[in-house]
Amino acid sequence: MNRDTLFFEKGERLFFTGDQHWHHARIIEYCQRPFANVDEMDEKLITNWNNVVGDDDIVFHLGDFAKGGSSEWSRLLKRLKGKIYLILGNHDLKTIGAGFSRLEGIAMQMIINVEGQIIYLNHYPFLCYGGAYRNTWQLFAHVHTCPTQAGKDFSRLSMLFPSQYDVGVDNNNFTPVSYEQIKAIIRMQFENAKFI
Repeated sequence: MNRDTLFFEKGERLFFTGDQHWHHARIIEYCQRPFANVDEMDEKLITNWNNVVGDDDIVFHLGDFAKGGSSEWSRLLKRLKGKIYLILGNHDLKTIGAGFSRLEGIAMQMIINVEGQIIYLNHYPFLCYGGAYRNTWQLFAHVHTCPTQAGKDFSRLSMLFPSQYDVGVDNNNFTPVSYEQIKAIIRMQFENAKFI
């Protein structure tokens, strides 16, 4: 048992998400998001979050949360439901010194245990991660996978294991995904995997 692992039992509502890039107007162009401007995008992402996440739910945000300093982050965090853990993304590193008291925790990576399932959380997808061959899942963001287009890392994503999943908003209808949804997705990925 790893003392740095967070444990969650059946009945706790957990959600995973990443790559909202709130207040980042250029992300609309970069990822071909269907929003007219950054205000429309920000409001839709907040609405989608609060439509699925309750006040007592736990949300693991896997990085690239928002642009701006502590005042912008604080205003945004006050509007979001849930108890939020932030796994730092490459864009978040620019604002880490601001001190965000609304967050439950901030880390570069995290390991959680949900009903006995070990899950490794990192902003980036990894081909080698602790437990990759021992039924450990890895959830990530960063790559902005989506049904209509893929980022510059798309060609490398074919190397992922069926136990890995992109929880970023571009890949999930701009909405956080629940543990139950991820469990079903990973089960389907294993069923569809082609092993030699």
